[in-house]
Amino acid sequence: MRVASAVTASLGLVGILASGVSAAAPPENPKGPRHALSWRPCPADQKELNEAGAQCAKVTVPLDYADPGGRTIDIAISRIRAKSPGERRGILLSNPGGPGGTGLANTLALRPALKDAADRYDLIGFDPRFLGESTPTTCGEAPPPTPPAETTTPRRDFEDSVRSARDTARRCQEHGDNAELLPHASTRNVARDMDAVRAALGERKLSYYGISYGADLGAVYTQLFPRRADRIVLDSSTDPAATQYELFQRSGAPAEAALTGQLRADVRELLARAERRPIPVQGLRLNAPLLRMIFKQLVQHEENDPQLASVVADLKKAAAGEEVEPGPALSGLLELLSSPELADSMVGGAIFMCGDGGWPAGGWPKNPETYWKNMQRSRATQPVFGPYVNGMIAPCAFWGSEPREPGTKIRNDVPVLLLQAKYDNNVPYEGALALHEKLTASRLVTADIRSHGVYGRGNDGLTPVPCADDAVNTYLRDGELPAADVTCAKPDLKTEKTQ
Repeated sequence: MRVASAVTASLGLVGILASGVSAAAPPENPKGPRHALSWRPCPADQKELNEAGAQCAKVTVPLDYADPGGRTIDIAISRIRAKSPGERRGILLSNPGGPGGTGLANTLALRPALKDAADRYDLIGFDPRFLGESTPTTCGEAPPPTPPAETTTPRRDFEDSVRSARDTARRCQEHGDNAELLPHASTRNVARDMDAVRAALGERKLSYYGISYGADLGAVYTQLFPRRADRIVLDSSTDPAATQYELFQRSGAPAEAALTGQLRADVRELLARAERRPIPVQGLRLNAPLLRMIFKQLVQHEENDPQLASVVADLKKAAAGEEVEPGPALSGLLELLSSPELADSMVGGAIFMCGDGGWPAGGWPKNPETYWKNMQRSRATQPVFGPYVNGMIAPCAFWGSEPREPGTKIRNDVPVLLLQAKYDNNVPYEGALALHEKLTASRLVTADIRSHGVYGRGNDGLTPVPCADDAVNTYLRDGELPAADVTCAKPDLKTEKTQ
């Protein structure tokens, strides 16, 4: 998973399905596109795709599936044909998570982990609607950020976040024709778009790998199109009966458990200082919300523990008034936090969080005082991450429109392979157990690690979990699910720099 996607996930922009009664599913064989696919080289910035010999096209789909004769939008797709035509299974789509992650090159990026299983599929990448090359939307330009003052309070930091969320909602809703487009930015519609891609390619079924939000998207696909689902792999999923805000809150306890000993004491001391006087580093001031965001990013993977220790050591020096030249870990995070890619992915995440079902938008409370009270209450048991996961107010709290449909109620018998890290502190393990119970024909592969994402970890420089990788590849290659649920032994984790 790309670093920006990982940070987006740590911000709570993870794929979370709101609870609610499921609306009627659309037909399982929607009409194909209104024009023949025109294959051509992929966009110039997709170097990996072009070097791999991919072709790209656009599939025309309805903006509103309830009005198939109305306005249309384009879904950008890529295709790398199967290497073994005689053993070709079909098409394999994927989604990298977020929400807000683009995916035109994502299925190609999985190829090293897929090994020979990749040879049996046309690898299909796609950008979800309103992202990347798929009728992209943008929000109005944000004002220059106001740097934190030399002194602050937790209440002042919270009120700043409320103003920012309200402003983001306004800029997104009022920009261009977003008021018409954004009510149709939902996971249900992305699943429908996936099925339109399947139909446009002339395929009877599709196979799929999705991680984080992508896992939840895959679960929605199995519910809406059970007879079109072939071999489905869902990595790091959530409880489909919980709201987005509830799941964000639930991520606090496992994140808190990842900090122990002197490191935990140092982190608490830094936060206590930053809640009064933001810590100066390289001309910037890092307040407590920013520090919590940085720490939340770093506790995702056990391999990052040395980086976390390095960041904390740098911040302690800065808090003591020393001139600090940040080490690679802190420098990389500071650069990432100011990058346009992260800002864009966060906006993309907001678009889908607010468009998904539940009331209010995405299940986010509308009264800011709800967040403040929960944030303050959480300090007793989760002093590091409680204020972050309870006090993060999403733009959805101020969204100008409500979702067009209720959330997707998941319960079906589609065969699915589920993967989950036991100590995942973005989407906790209990969520996977809840989804496993609702997908009655599923098998669950548990990795005994602290990680967000299990399959193909070696692609990102992390320690592979061979038994999980083998389970996925066996299923995609041969169609064999494990006979029973599996727990993979803890691998010997690398501790060198991983990002």
